[in-house]
Amino acid sequence: MVEERVQKILARAGYGSRRASEVLISEGRVTVNGKKIELGAKADIAVDRVAVDGSVIAKLPEFRYVAYNKPRFMLCDKTLPGDERRTVFDAVPGGLDMAVVGRLDFESEGLVILTNDGDLVNKLTHPRYEHEKEYRVLLSTKPDNAQLETWRRGIVLEDGHRSAPAKVIVEAQAGKGTWLRVVMKEGRKRQIRETAKLLGMFVVKIIRVRIGAITLGSLKSGEFRDLSKDEVEGLKRTSNEPRTRRTQWKSSELKPRRSQRISNESKPEKSHRTSSESKPGRPQRTGSSRQQGKNPGRHDSRNSTGPKKSLRRTEK
Repeated sequence: MVEERVQKILARAGYGSRRASEVLISEGRVTVNGKKIELGAKADIAVDRVAVDGSVIAKLPEFRYVAYNKPRFMLCDKTLPGDERRTVFDAVPGGLDMAVVGRLDFESEGLVILTNDGDLVNKLTHPRYEHEKEYRVLLSTKPDNAQLETWRRGIVLEDGHRSAPAKVIVEAQAGKGTWLRVVMKEGRKRQIRETAKLLGMFVVKIIRVRIGAITLGSLKSGEFRDLSKDEVEGLKRTSNEPRTRRTQWKSSELKPRRSQRISNESKPEKSHRTSSESKPGRPQRTGSSRQQGKNPGRHDSRNSTGPKKSLRRTEK
């Protein structure tokens, strides 16, 4: 293995998040080969002796990446004692030690990814990385063009969040209903169902068929498979750099194009005359006249502080 930051090793060993592991290091509770370390220190768990409060960390478990076809009426959350509902963690061997990428609600079905690689979980779930998720959605009715266009542009959800633009394509008709194919780069809780409801439509079924480059393929409901090395590397490559939306930048903060900079630099600078460099023969305005406008003698009732004269004539 290669050297990596100690807080990353601690997080993988189950000592909490990276931030919690950094607190352990800052408190002087972590040693490498018997010496206390500071933040930023690196170690190789296969060679170095890393300990927390004197307890040596054993060999770290290998990362595992599993694609699972979640059936309907199954949870993507770990349940409390006494809750007998099925979960995806119970369906995959060793699932209790893994986290879910791309949670689905209780009634939805399709592709989810389980892994114990915390870094990849964060990068695949954080909105700034904008990983695509693709769904097949069955509606109870046939949507009109206005409803589809509104969905594609994005709408304001009940919590006030405006959904990002999405690809919405009519795939096929199913009796009175319609199959849609929806591709999104965000995934808020029950977003598809809420969007359809706000647009006056009812969702019958949701099947997720893709997360990034990983597809559901021939996996049947309730089946799982380990991702190949190439698939894992593909997920990591697409998660290296977050994508920033250009619409999030203010126009004043955007850098001009190179061609615009060159054209601006080639133009001669305009001369700016001061008040003392005015053209000869032209009378200069005084400070009071500039403040009062072109007609300094005109009375402005808005700025007047004295008593207002009545416009009504007094009777004699």
